[in-house]
Amino acid sequence: MLEQQLQFSVREEDELSVDLIEAQYALKNTRDKNNAKSLVILVSGIELAGKGEAVKQLREWVDPRYLRVKADPAHLFTNKQTFWQPYTRFIPAEGQIQVFFGNWYSDLMATAMHVSRPLDDSMFDAYIENMRAFEQDLKNNHVDVIKIWFDLPWKSLQKRLDDMDGSEQKWHKLFGLDWRTKKQYDTVQKLRQRFTEDWFVIDCEDETVRDQQFAQYILQAMKQLPKHKASVRTRWKQATVPETLLHPSTEVLAEDDYKAELKKLTRKVSDALRNDSRNVVVAFEGMDAAGKGGAIKRIVKKLDPREYEIHTIAAPEQYELRRPYLWRFWTKLTETNEITIFDRSWYGRVLVERIEGFAKPAEWQRAYDEINRFEKDLTDNQTVVIKLWLAISKDEQEARFKAREETPHKRFKITPDDWRNRGRWDDYLNAAADMFERTSTEYAPWHVIATNDKYSARIQVLKAILKQLNAD
Repeated sequence: MLEQQLQFSVREEDELSVDLIEAQYALKNTRDKNNAKSLVILVSGIELAGKGEAVKQLREWVDPRYLRVKADPAHLFTNKQTFWQPYTRFIPAEGQIQVFFGNWYSDLMATAMHVSRPLDDSMFDAYIENMRAFEQDLKNNHVDVIKIWFDLPWKSLQKRLDDMDGSEQKWHKLFGLDWRTKKQYDTVQKLRQRFTEDWFVIDCEDETVRDQQFAQYILQAMKQLPKHKASVRTRWKQATVPETLLHPSTEVLAEDDYKAELKKLTRKVSDALRNDSRNVVVAFEGMDAAGKGGAIKRIVKKLDPREYEIHTIAAPEQYELRRPYLWRFWTKLTETNEITIFDRSWYGRVLVERIEGFAKPAEWQRAYDEINRFEKDLTDNQTVVIKLWLAISKDEQEARFKAREETPHKRFKITPDDWRNRGRWDDYLNAAADMFERTSTEYAPWHVIATNDKYSARIQVLKAILKQLNAD
């Protein structure tokens, strides 16, 4: 096992504290710069090894105002929540430090040791692989992750249990284990050795060494402030634009036929959404004025407003730009929101942010894989991800823009930016083609609805939803 180690020697506390505070403020001051990052510290280990004491001591050595600590009991994994969902709201912004005292690895251990049918080795290892991929995505988005395991030999643990005040025993029930049982201790050690090869492991026999070693690991992590990668070495291979985007259908659905079909399908869609045991996420993308708002109105027509949530996604706020770009979508997906609709979505990274230069090439080019992992995590945890691209022709868009300008209650829908974006029409087609090729997956396929007829588009949207819910 190749656990991480650093050169280490006990230092004068005042000197160490000065270094920690200087590094802490240097990290804080990177905000909005090209070397900005935040720091996530995952703390796990054997009970009574001194995790809490080490975190407490660290807080005394640094400026405590800028060291956040989140302490949670274990969250047992469920089939309707990803392992990262309990934590993403607390992912720190640039310049911030967050300690997770209890984290997704703690949850994995608790689940492995407590479910009625324990996780087998392959499933346990699959979780670890997925967690590391998530952590790599965080690092790519300038959230450094440092993982520290506090270890304690069996005999030392027993001695500390003997010396512990009885009133404290209720606070020492990590994973709900009986730490007097050697078999359970050995199980914990066996399980953690499956994932701690990229962790710092601290031998906690000596409390002074433990606290210093923990602090120095954090100090090293704070000092590492490399500039963000902006360019890529490989040449981008552009996908072919689908013919349907170049020539959307011009067939017109008769109004009477539309109304009859709409009445039937809106009821069918509401029943399918309401009665599906899974969470449902619907993401709309497409050209401006292609009819996303009108389609959404028809989806929710027969639903109670309490049954769904609609998020209209605009340009990110500054506080959102200081976190991973998926953060503002992670935090909108909660276990209680069973039906969530996005008018624009996380695909802005590979569409408008790519085209307008808001995302660097390295950022938008790696975003396809990040998005695929995000959607795979959702679909693996009882969430249906329905992705709809609404396409119209350039001439049809111009006609709709002019109609909006001439309609008093629709003028708010048209802005100078909408007209300006028409100059990038071909760029959007190319970006859409790349997006389809790289993110239309078996578990979350794209539904491309290309028609200049609003009635036809709305009907096709409803049918696509029913198809993916297996309710057509």
